[in-house]
Amino acid sequence: MMDPYFKADRVCAGYGSRKVLNGVDFCLEKGTLTGLLGANGSGKTTLLKAVCGLLSHEGTCTLEGQVLERLSGRERAKRISYIPQRSGITISLPLLDVVLMGFEATLGFLERPSKIQKEMAYSALSVVGLSEKAEEDFLTLSEGQKQLGILARTMVENTGLLLLDEPDSALDFYQRHRMLKLLKNMAEERGKAGLLCLHDPGLALEFCDQLLLLKEGICTASIHPGRDSLDTMENALREIYGPVSLLRCKDRRGTGHLMMVSELEIS
Repeated sequence: MMDPYFKADRVCAGYGSRKVLNGVDFCLEKGTLTGLLGANGSGKTTLLKAVCGLLSHEGTCTLEGQVLERLSGRERAKRISYIPQRSGITISLPLLDVVLMGFEATLGFLERPSKIQKEMAYSALSVVGLSEKAEEDFLTLSEGQKQLGILARTMVENTGLLLLDEPDSALDFYQRHRMLKLLKNMAEERGKAGLLCLHDPGLALEFCDQLLLLKEGICTASIHPGRDSLDTMENALREIYGPVSLLRCKDRRGTGHLMMVSELEIS
């Protein structure tokens, strides 16, 4: 049996004396998206930070047979793309320059992006629908446009592991679904693995191959919308969201969809 593309083994992490993650184990396969679901404070963001090396932790993360904890920050950057909830960019830069940051891990000291790399950056902006914004100041863009710009940067980084913390949080209904479709296509067509922290279980059920459910720093279940029964998934999701039901439906084109509805009674 082949080893998984990515494996997290007994990951524990926290802040100071407060432990947030308590021995989390999971695997990711190449060409798939995995949704990370849980209530506020369950450890989703902490897990992403631990995996990408931004937060010290116990346990081991292995990507394509390489132990990530043994790599330098620059070497990890060549293998992992991390999109936080906020970009962290606070200085005025053209959007194109923000996308070109995606090449930093592969450029030499004081080396500037090549003509080909600039063309790749323009192409990525076109894919996310922001080609006309290339020369605009990143700080003046809407929060949704900033997220799409950071997604374009992730595209040119071309790493094997994508870690995204609520990438849809500032997007409208149309752009949320468009972003998830772009990520799914990127994973499938380029052979990447994506781990996405999502607040909307509907998006996760629609686009993700696997769902990891976190509760109080523990992974309570791993479910697969494409193959698990409704009963199996409902029982797992109720641990996180309380009384819920899953429904299968079809849109006007006959395409099947999986939806979750709450059965919570409000008195």
